[in-house]
Amino acid sequence: MAARTKFYLDKQDAKWMGVCSGIADYTGFDLTLVRVAMIVLTLATSGWVFVAYVAAGWLAPKKPIGLYETQEDAKFWQGVRSNPKRSTAEVRSKFRDIDRRLADIELHYTSRNSRLAEEIDSLR
Repeated sequence: MAARTKFYLDKQDAKWMGVCSGIADYTGFDLTLVRVAMIVLTLATSGWVFVAYVAAGWLAPKKPIGLYETQEDAKFWQGVRSNPKRSTAEVRSKFRDIDRRLADIELHYTSRNSRLAEEIDSLR
C-alpha cells in the first residue's frame, strides 16, 4: 500500500510535470495559488525554483491511482501531513465520543428500569 503522507506528483491535475498539483495535494493549498507562487518565485530567483521544479518532477514518484477513497479522506491525510499531533487528537476525540455513546446505549438497554426490559418481561 502506498504511503498517504508522502509527496507525490499528481499527474491527474497536472499541466506540465505534476509538481504544482502534487504540492497542492500535499499541503492542501489551492492549486491556482501554488502555480502562481511557482511562477513568481521562478522570476524572483532567476530560475532556481524552475531547476528545483524540474528536479522534483524527475525524482518524485507519481501519485498512485486511488490513493484516497473520497475527498474527505484526502482532506484528512492533508491534515495529518500538516499537523500530525492535532490529527491524532481529533481521531482520539472521535473514538472517545463513540465510546461514550456506546456506553450510554449499553446502559440504557441493560438497565432493569428500561422500557425494553419491561416489554421483554411482559412477553414471558
